[in-house]
Amino acid sequence: MGHYLISLDLSGKLCLVIGGGQVAERKICSLLECDASVQVVGPELTPGLRDMAESGRILYRQGQYRPADLNNVFLVICATDNKEVNQQVAGDCADRNLFVNIVDDPKKCNFFVPAVVKRGALSIAVSTGGKSPLLARKIREELETAYGLQYGEFLDLIADIRQDVINNISDPKKKKEILENMVCDEVLCFLKSGRMDLVKERIASAYRSSRT
Repeated sequence: MGHYLISLDLSGKLCLVIGGGQVAERKICSLLECDASVQVVGPELTPGLRDMAESGRILYRQGQYRPADLNNVFLVICATDNKEVNQQVAGDCADRNLFVNIVDDPKKCNFFVPAVVKRGALSIAVSTGGKSPLLARKIREELETAYGLQYGEFLDLIADIRQDVINNISDPKKKKEILENMVCDEVLCFLKSGRMDLVKERIASAYRSSRT
């Protein structure tokens, strides 16, 4: 079965994490990086999660999962080793058409969390459909080496220029040529080798050609 890969905007969305162990902490950190509002339910928390709760970064209800925890929730991650709880959470989320991920139980999930490399606005995701998170992690580690921090800087560099070209160049052929020159093979080769000075020079040249 194929999966439709999407990128969710979780800003301000209420996300529920069930469980308070190390796995839950990793998931929660990823959600917070996306500016989600995170609510945690579990009998105990790791020291790191306890600090987050005490500082107000996450909401915490101590105790066992109950269906009312799903009220007003956008997305659910269940990180417990209790099969009965996992089954109940999966069923309750299915009844409410909620996004749910049951950690280490792909058959109960309707979405999978990919391994992600982030370089500023650039996100590269690797998914195995839940079949081998370890393989996804290994590939992510290779991508981290191949795509350095300069890719984020590059995106910031071309974003405003690209928008200016789109807004102000009326000739479709010229517009296409300029945009392609900004990400041509030569630019990407300089970028991969970390030669941002040459990247900036090439981008400036492409931009100047739009003003003539």
